[in-house]
Amino acid sequence: MKKTTVVLCVVLTGATVGAGRLFSQASASNHNVSEADYERWKKELSNWGRWGKDDQIGALNLVTPAKRKQAAGLVKEGFSVSLASDADTVKAVDNPNPYDHTMLAIGADRIAITYHGITHTHLDSLAHINADGVFFNGYSPNADAVMKEGHAKNSIHNLKSGIFTRGVLIDIPRLKGVPYLEPGTPIYVEDLEAWEKQAGVKVGAGDALFVRTGVWARRKAAGPWLRGRAEGARSAGLDPSVIPWLKKRDIALLGSDHPQYVAPAPLRGAVHDFALLYLGIHLFDNCDLEALSEAAAARKRWEFLLTAAPLPIRGGTGSPLNPIATF
Repeated sequence: MKKTTVVLCVVLTGATVGAGRLFSQASASNHNVSEADYERWKKELSNWGRWGKDDQIGALNLVTPAKRKQAAGLVKEGFSVSLASDADTVKAVDNPNPYDHTMLAIGADRIAITYHGITHTHLDSLAHINADGVFFNGYSPNADAVMKEGHAKNSIHNLKSGIFTRGVLIDIPRLKGVPYLEPGTPIYVEDLEAWEKQAGVKVGAGDALFVRTGVWARRKAAGPWLRGRAEGARSAGLDPSVIPWLKKRDIALLGSDHPQYVAPAPLRGAVHDFALLYLGIHLFDNCDLEALSEAAAARKRWEFLLTAAPLPIRGGTGSPLNPIATF
C-alpha cells in the first residue's frame, strides 16, 4: 500500500437478514473464522451498492440529519475531552515514523508526518485499503494516476464538512477489571455485549464506536512493544468473529487505541481491512482513549457527542486529526 505523507507549514500570525444469519455462525459459541467464512462475508455482508453505485462515503450515509440532532442532544455539561494522542516525535519500536516538528523561525514551524500505521491518531479514508487494486464500492483506480494526483474517488476530501454523531465507548479493560488488556487478547462479541449490558448503552445505526484496549496505559507502564502486522507483533483487539456484528449494528465509524484487530491472528488485520473495504466504515486508528475512559466513568455515561474534522486533502488516503468527545 502507498503511504501518504502530509506536510503542514504553520506560520503563527493569527441490517440485513444475511447479516443476522452469518452473525449466528460466528457468535460466542464459535470464534473460529475460516478463510472460507471471510471470503463468503465479502459478498454476503458487503455494503457495495447499498447507497448507490457512485457512493464514496459508505456507512457515513447512516449519519443523517436526525442522527446529528440526536447527538447534539447528548451534550449536557459542555465538557470536552480529546481522543488523540500527542504528536510523538520519538522513534521507537512502535513508532518507526515519528512526527517531524521543526522550528523555522520564532513564529513559524513545519510539521511532517507519515501517519498510517500503529502510532499516530488518524482517520482512514475508503481509499486506504484495497484488494487487488479494488477499493470500497468497486472503485478501481489507475495506479500511475493515483501516484501522480491522488485518488479520484473515496478520498478523505469527502469528509471536509466534518463528523458529528453519537459516540459510544466500549471499555473492555474496565469490563474485565484490569488497567489494560495484555497483548494478543482477542475481543469477542460476548465481550462487547457484556459491556453494553453493564453500561446500559447499546450501539446502533450511525454511531461512532470506540473500543478501548488500554494500549496507552500499558505503554506508559511497561514501555513500547512491537505491535501491528509485523512478524512477532502482539496486539489486543477485535477478533474477526465480530465482523457480522459490526454489520448488524450498522455503525458509521469505528475507532480504537490500535487499528481494530487482534494480533497474532490467522486472518491478519481482518477487522480493519474488512471494515474499510466491504462495510465502508471509516476508521479512527490509534486514539488515546484513557482520558475518555476516565471522563465517562466519572459520569457513568458511555455515550457522547463525537466531532472530528480531517484535513481536506484532495485524493488523500486519510488524515491526522483530533477527535473530540463532548458530554
